[in-house]
Amino acid sequence: MTSTDTIPDRTSILAAEPVIRPHIRTTPVFTTAAADFGLDGAPLTFKLEFMQHSGTFKARGAFANLLMREGTDKGVVAASGGNHGAAVAYAARALGIKAHIYVPSISSPAKIARIRHYGAEIVVGGDTYVDAYAAGHAFAAERGLAEVHAYDGFHTLSGQGTVGLEWLEQSPELDTLLVAVGGGGLIGGIAAALAGKVKIVGVEPENAATLARAMEAGAPVDVPVSGIAADSLGARRIGSLCFALSGALEKPVLLTDDDIVAAQRSIWDVLRLVAEPGGAAAMGALLSGKYRPAKDERVGVLLCGANTTAVKFD
Repeated sequence: MTSTDTIPDRTSILAAEPVIRPHIRTTPVFTTAAADFGLDGAPLTFKLEFMQHSGTFKARGAFANLLMREGTDKGVVAASGGNHGAAVAYAARALGIKAHIYVPSISSPAKIARIRHYGAEIVVGGDTYVDAYAAGHAFAAERGLAEVHAYDGFHTLSGQGTVGLEWLEQSPELDTLLVAVGGGGLIGGIAAALAGKVKIVGVEPENAATLARAMEAGAPVDVPVSGIAADSLGARRIGSLCFALSGALEKPVLLTDDDIVAAQRSIWDVLRLVAEPGGAAAMGALLSGKYRPAKDERVGVLLCGANTTAVKFD
């Protein structure tokens, strides 16, 4: 599944920002000592993007699609592991648009409940995201409705890239950003916005390593998907747009499920914040020691999703 859209850049992200700004939140940042987490080095800066509408960064891309594309007023279709669907459902309700959301059976009950709360029509379209995408694509073609891609569309990346613009305005001292990777819509948008301005390091599960395997192969390739973060970071291959922008990215950090759960638990124990597995992954890079900052390196950690049911990580 690839996109034929134009590759987004800083100009497209700057254009999207004022369009979506009335509909999105400026999410907070805060800085705390690395020693709070038992780490050495400079203070860490967290951006709490899970405080965005619908519980993840994805509301930005959803509003960019619905506000900047023609034909969305007739209704939209989206396939999602949960978070993208919730974002599209939220944006559609806010704009008075009908949304049809196709989800796989692995989606968490919390995410399905959130989609339903926003009033979208929900269809379970198979066991995996790829199955849901195929079912949603067929429905959109049959009805002549616009599809909103979760991670491989021009407007999706242009909306997600506003996270990067906002973050560096809030924290211009940062040298490095740690960002979770699924299909690449978030990190691709940030790369388009901030290439050459800051080091951007992707963090992904080793059992869904779409970006790492694409970099090794020199092209997007299918990878097996499993594990605790599969419903949010479980794309089968990296998006074509993200891959086109990957020259601005560092080599990804790969985490085990245990690394991710440890990050969730630490974020709760130290900060009293709840993050879903994919939303906590960026912090796992530091806690596992798989990303080791230089002595004075100022690192930003993006906590990007919190659609989970409880503070229970076992």
